[in-house]
Amino acid sequence: MGVPPARPVFSAADRAAISALVDESLATGSLTLGPNTKAFEDAVARHHRVAHAIAVSSGTAALEILLRILGVDGREVVVPADTFFATAAAVVHAGGIPRFADVDAGTFALSPATVQAALTDETAGVLLVHIGGLVTPDVDRLVELCRSRDIFLLEDAAHAHGAGYDNRPAGSFGRGAALSFYPTKVVTSGEGGVILTNDDGIRDEARVYRDQGKAGFFGGEHVRMGAAWRMSEVHAAIGLQQMSHLDEFVAVRRSVAARYDVGLADLAGLSPIPMPGGCEPNYYKYVALLDAGIDRDRFKRRLRDEFGIALSGEVYARPLHHEPVFAPWRRGALPVAEDVCARHVCLPVHSDMTDAEVDLVVTSVRRVLAETVLGADPAQLLVTPKTT
Repeated sequence: MGVPPARPVFSAADRAAISALVDESLATGSLTLGPNTKAFEDAVARHHRVAHAIAVSSGTAALEILLRILGVDGREVVVPADTFFATAAAVVHAGGIPRFADVDAGTFALSPATVQAALTDETAGVLLVHIGGLVTPDVDRLVELCRSRDIFLLEDAAHAHGAGYDNRPAGSFGRGAALSFYPTKVVTSGEGGVILTNDDGIRDEARVYRDQGKAGFFGGEHVRMGAAWRMSEVHAAIGLQQMSHLDEFVAVRRSVAARYDVGLADLAGLSPIPMPGGCEPNYYKYVALLDAGIDRDRFKRRLRDEFGIALSGEVYARPLHHEPVFAPWRRGALPVAEDVCARHVCLPVHSDMTDAEVDLVVTSVRRVLAETVLGADPAQLLVTPKTT
């Protein structure tokens, strides 16, 4: 028995429900921006407790549309160095300048201190990324910092469906937020993204931008430099059915994480990232730091080859200011991001993961680290993972 790095969950009942919605779209000819999209948008907005959700073709498109609406052309946007390519790429595509900032070692997210160090007179706003589905407890201080400087705060909530802080959902803190529904996410539409906002003006502009910049779906002048950023009715049907399971999926993932917490406690060589008080993570990723000197590639290879445990990709293996494409905007070292990017791993978490699978991961990790770190007989160090 092995454990894959990711596993989308679609029951037979889910597949049947999606098929019925798709069949209706094919029968009526409503293939884009139709009733499935509207129902999906309503479900996402309701779950994240915001006034508006605008479905688009990807999380990247959601970010770029928000940045275009808020006007970053020729101005800087603070972006954490520890994030996916798309966060900074959206800034560039919207005409802005990515200003890379360091992150907090405990949350992998921006902090008030790292943002303050990156602010200039040219700063238009800040892109806060909820890495691994954790909303930093610094979020309110970041909101206040941006308000005091009269700059915007946007949330890259691509990882954060169902996550929150202090009983407030991810996506409800800034001027707007971007969700991704890529296949590996907690809930998926196959491909797709959503803009979240409480701002009526952003809602109206986003609808224009996603449909080639046209003033209206059935015609009219092109008033914005938009693109083909629509979500199809087929993708919306998938996303709508997945949204009905979001609370259930997050509960399973939290249970998996709790079991990991117990099974990996006090383990030499590996330190799971502790959850700060008030945080309500969705555990899109279960992140842990390897001790300095442990070869991450070898650790992952042994887990895969000897035990069938395939770890997912890191979040992220290389900080963005080290990516060749972003060399023009590099401004020196960002030591915390460089360190955590080099040392962390993400253990498998699925929305239908079994206790047996979790236990296999725990015992396999303990065995590899026992031999790697302590040079000990692993049979003497293995423990039976306990339930919480």
